[in-house]
Amino acid sequence: MITPTGQGHTGAGAAPGPARVLLADDHALVRHGVRLIIDAEPDLQVVAEVADGAAAVERCVQGGIDLAILDVSMPRMTGLQAAREISRRGLPLQMLILSMHDNEHYLFEALKLGAAGYVHKSVADRDLITACRSALRGEPFLYPAAVATLIRNYLTMGQDPSRESSLLTPREEEVLKLIAEGHSGREIADLLVLSPKTVERHRANMLEKLGMKDRLELTRYAIRTGLIEP
Repeated sequence: MITPTGQGHTGAGAAPGPARVLLADDHALVRHGVRLIIDAEPDLQVVAEVADGAAAVERCVQGGIDLAILDVSMPRMTGLQAAREISRRGLPLQMLILSMHDNEHYLFEALKLGAAGYVHKSVADRDLITACRSALRGEPFLYPAAVATLIRNYLTMGQDPSRESSLLTPREEEVLKLIAEGHSGREIADLLVLSPKTVERHRANMLEKLGMKDRLELTRYAIRTGLIEP
């Protein structure tokens, strides 16, 4: 879990400024709408926008971000994959997952990866600012339907829909996402800076682990676990 950060940044003798927010969503119109909501608040300011998860990680590594708002479904790297990488690197910021999907897998995976909250896009105008402030205080935020999901999961003996995805390593998930998006082995090798033989080995390992036989079954699995949209 990422440790809480202080809100905003300070210079020598300066008062704290607004918290610095990164928006990661592959739809420019969505980013624009979310930015209008956030920038209307004096204690929050969008300082960076990116269109995919890999770019979100790269921007967070550069520093100067207090809160990253990550859409689930993005090219190159999903918001959940980006959250995992940000957590792995121990970057001093908080994360919120933003999604149009009321999906148990996304919810449990987001919490497992260290996100402070999960906000449904349909109620972003109502919940997003509260979620941002909660995250910056190091407190969790879940929209009401997500709370109901957690309760239901607890009452059914703690079955965790995210357990299926734990079969694969993070690198295998990266390869799987690109396979499901229709990239060739050579293209995947170039995108991930791997050799084609390594890509093929990952593909073979995934087929064996998952008990599958071809690209079509891998693609269906990627859709089911939220790596790509149907």
